Amino acid sequence: MRFLKKIIPAVLMTIPLMGMAATPKDSIGTVIDEVVWVVGDEAILRSDVEQLRIQSSMEGMKWSGDPDCTIPEQIAVQKLFKHQALIDSIEVTDADVAQEVEQQINYWLEMVDGSRERLEEYKHQTISQIRNELREEMKDRQMVQKMKNKLVQDISVTPAEVRRYFKDMPSDSIPFVPTEVEVQIIQKTPRIETEELDRIKGELREYTDRINKGEASFSTLARLYSEDPGTARRGGELGLTGRGTLDPAFATVAFNLTDPKKVSKIVESEFGFHIIQLIEKRGEKVNVRHILRKPVVSDEAIEKSLGRLDSIANDLRAGKYTFEEAAPIISDDKDTRNSKGLMSTNMMQTGHTSSKFRMQDLPPEIAKVVDTMKVGQISQAFTMINQRGKTVCLIAKLKNRIDGHKATVTEDFQTLKDVVLNKRREERVHQWVVDKIKNVYTRLNSEFANCQFEYEGWNK
Repeated sequence: MRFLKKIIPAVLMTIPLMGMAATPKDSIGTVIDEVVWVVGDEAILRSDVEQLRIQSSMEGMKWSGDPDCTIPEQIAVQKLFKHQALIDSIEVTDADVAQEVEQQINYWLEMVDGSRERLEEYKHQTISQIRNELREEMKDRQMVQKMKNKLVQDISVTPAEVRRYFKDMPSDSIPFVPTEVEVQIIQKTPRIETEELDRIKGELREYTDRINKGEASFSTLARLYSEDPGTARRGGELGLTGRGTLDPAFATVAFNLTDPKKVSKIVESEFGFHIIQLIEKRGEKVNVRHILRKPVVSDEAIEKSLGRLDSIANDLRAGKYTFEEAAPIISDDKDTRNSKGLMSTNMMQTGHTSSKFRMQDLPPEIAKVVDTMKVGQISQAFTMINQRGKTVCLIAKLKNRIDGHKATVTEDFQTLKDVVLNKRREERVHQWVVDKIKNVYTRLNSEFANCQFEYEGWNK
């Protein structure tokens, strides 16, 4: 359940770092892991390499060169950046980490047709365990990215440099800009009936009463009734969690709990209704159990919202008011309401926010609707499940479509500027890594002796 608001997995065991001879074995002598590379005072284990290989395969990632060489080298490079980030006191926020964790989980869910059960089976972990493991991984990733950004923050390119860079470039080397669309939406969340809310709250009060009377434990009821399957399997336990990674309403109650024997009041979050029990507090983190119950939206409420949106769409087509006028007043989607309904995305490579989406980057339900629409056309009302797991109703307007084409300086200057800028940044980062390798202790397993690495200097 998403009420919780890739780079190097944690080292799985303590291993001597200054030599490759120490290889952990189990009680019958079977190798259970092995140090394959040392960077400074950090070891890269064979399990680290295999985990990244599996994850890359799951995501369809292609490696240039021999993966047996490229994958461990990439892990080693990330360790260099992380080490420098720690020296430079680079910090990341819990909120940013939480957002990236959810994006990664949602991406994986899309790859398994939205099935939490299939993802848990594939990863051999519950969703909550996946989430907890990803937090440190995503924190490392963001530290590394911020370190790279710091290294290249002073690099800029002028329009003249962009023109010179592409002036004599062969046509087949000029970037192709894929079809992109700009989409506006108006969203209405179907109203949940009072009777349904009362039913859910009544169930949670019943659970609290049974716990207080000693008739059942919180963890037992969580396993039986919680609608967060990831934590339900663990008796509702979240694991140690920072405030910034929790829904604000949930966090307020969770961090105010002081008695592990008490059950919280009923808490409403963006994901449903909860009761919470404290397990422990440790510094700025808290570990709690919770039981989540989600109200069911009736078919009648959905049909009512769809009907309302279809009526609004007819008024928009009749010119009674514009989409830009309607969205801030009617839509209840906080992510687009203040931008007059215009959807936007954060471009990870450039750091820019863009309203232009490739079709595959849109939510599937929206992409399916706008794919055949003409510019300026407004859709019929439709439903989708949003990132918070709620059923919502929408109408969409195709604001703009830019067909795929070869980039030109006049039409796609920002795209071409980003190409040149990224080239300059890559050169700076590459040289930094080469220089860093010269000044850090590295030792590689003999299996890498014949590898053709991207960066020189690993074998000393």
